[in-house]
Amino acid sequence: MIGSLRGTVLERSADGHVLLEVSGVGYVVHVAPRTLAELEPTSTAFVHVHHHIREGDQTLYGFLTRDERATFQDLIGAHGVGPALAMAILATHPPATLVDLVANGDVAALTMVPGVGKKTAERLLVELKGRLALPTLEATGDSGVLSDLREALIGLGYAESEIREVMRDIPDDLRTSRSTEDMLRHSLSQLAARRA
Repeated sequence: MIGSLRGTVLERSADGHVLLEVSGVGYVVHVAPRTLAELEPTSTAFVHVHHHIREGDQTLYGFLTRDERATFQDLIGAHGVGPALAMAILATHPPATLVDLVANGDVAALTMVPGVGKKTAERLLVELKGRLALPTLEATGDSGVLSDLREALIGLGYAESEIREVMRDIPDDLRTSRSTEDMLRHSLSQLAARRA
């Protein structure tokens, strides 16, 4: 069972794969978009790995932090959540954000994940409340920040597809600051640039 890899990034593809060479062996690793952006070809990289084995098929999923890997493993342990959906959830909501929205029952934020409708989101919220327990990530009094941001963007007339994309690209430092104002300012500048 592979738990981590350190090596040279040989190539990366737009569909979320990197080829990581470790001691002369190339490993194909599936990663989320934010992780993919960090793994520049020819650079040295370290990833925490979930080695997924199912019916003779083996797939490696790579993460930059232990929290991301732990959250991924919590997600695939939920009923009806496979690796592809778990990766889509993490691509939309990093661990800290996911813990926050699950703690607050934020159905709307979870439905921002491609392929997750309202009923699925409601079921996932119930299941994940008992699963997500990352010790370094605790819900604070600043709960519902993403929901507030989403509502503000809807109120300004932006489409759901635009909101989903721009919220997916919010930098981690802004997410951890939990400042709706800073996130809104960033989102509006990104939306303006995309429409230009």
